[in-house]
Amino acid sequence: MTTPLDALRRVLPVTGWPDDAAAAVTFTGGLDPAVPTPFKVGVAGAATIAAAGLAAARLWEQRTGRKQKVAVDVRQATASMRSGTYMKLGDGALNHARNSIMGTYPTRDGRWSYLHCNFPNHRAAALKVLGVTEEDRGAVAKAVSTWNALDLEEAIIANKGAGGMVRSAEEWKSHPQAAAIASLPLLEIEKIGDAPVEPLPKGDRPLSGIRVVDITRVLAGPTCARTLAEHGADVMKITAAHLPNLGYQEWDTGHGKLSAQLDLRDPAQLETLLGLIGQADVFSQGYRPGTLGSRGLSPEELAKLRPGLVYVSLSAFGHKGPWASRRGFDTVVQTVSGITLRQGALFPGKEPGPQFYPLSAIDYCTGYLMAMGAMLALAKRAQEGGSWLVRISLAQVGKWLVDLGEVPESALEGIPAEFSPEELERWSMVTETPKGPLKHLRPAVQLSETPARWARPSVPLGYHQPVWPN
Repeated sequence: MTTPLDALRRVLPVTGWPDDAAAAVTFTGGLDPAVPTPFKVGVAGAATIAAAGLAAARLWEQRTGRKQKVAVDVRQATASMRSGTYMKLGDGALNHARNSIMGTYPTRDGRWSYLHCNFPNHRAAALKVLGVTEEDRGAVAKAVSTWNALDLEEAIIANKGAGGMVRSAEEWKSHPQAAAIASLPLLEIEKIGDAPVEPLPKGDRPLSGIRVVDITRVLAGPTCARTLAEHGADVMKITAAHLPNLGYQEWDTGHGKLSAQLDLRDPAQLETLLGLIGQADVFSQGYRPGTLGSRGLSPEELAKLRPGLVYVSLSAFGHKGPWASRRGFDTVVQTVSGITLRQGALFPGKEPGPQFYPLSAIDYCTGYLMAMGAMLALAKRAQEGGSWLVRISLAQVGKWLVDLGEVPESALEGIPAEFSPEELERWSMVTETPKGPLKHLRPAVQLSETPARWARPSVPLGYHQPVWPN
């Protein structure tokens, strides 16, 4: 039976820490299953949250010479992986419904195809390929039924959409991209340039004085920056008015951040971004490998602009293999790697076919690991100098999650779909925002000397000017 400590020990090899590093962590709250899924999402979430907490504790020790304890509750960690569903802004819950045509459909060859349609551009790409002119689920299902699943997968990707053919775990293991992912560690931290040693700035928190520019979107990358903020970093979230967003998610991942808008198609606004990065310590991005080079935002170029920068890079399928440049999301990785097929077999949904597990484990675990990697790189910079690249993908984390094994089927009977009201109340807090009081989950990690907290409330996108505070 895999425990959170076992899962944490599978993370530690990428840290370079001694084997006894996990001894500083206490886990409570039992084991999986915490929600209806055979996948060990609870221990995975608790382990990655603990890993980020350990990294923060290491930075604090580097600052002060003092160690501290880390504690994580498995059930609270599990809830944190769908934290957006527990928010209330003012008097009501925020709408977190998925787009009506997003989902999995049967295909002509007896298989299933997943269409990722939450963003308008991806929805338009899928509808264009299918020849459907309006958002009608019945019309989409009819059109999908005329395609073979693999052909539809390739056509949608070619038209700049997102989705995939449902595969079994065995099918995925034999895929060239799965082989490429298997050749990579869970996380890579590489020195990419020379720079002087930079001691950590003075302050009373692990990341005090550290500036982070965050241009990631959706969940994993924004969770990374939110995690850095909860340990004291100044985070500047950069988005643009023309980019689609999911509204409620921005409130979930916006805790602790400044939020500004810059249109990188405008040379002057791109120059403003470069100015922010030039004064920052960490730059976090989630675009496909190689796509930012044309704007001067590649790791090598930014390491020249700001020697000593920690560059955190997230992709869907890694930087090796035939799918290295492919768009993807947590749900896409679940689809192509066998997770949705297995989930649907054990927990059928209202409609037949593959199902997603009931939270966003790959996204959130990836975000926590990105934050851990950024803090490890900052520690290296303080000890030996240099510019650093932290590189990870959703698919690498998905493999790590699946490799934790499954809960025995006999233990899955009667698992409640929801946490108790008393638990959720205990894990929640209220923050005053520019749009009213926001009730939301508090940080899931506990540090004995520097409690995790957000110094700034979530704000509407673009609320701040793109200028670092004094």
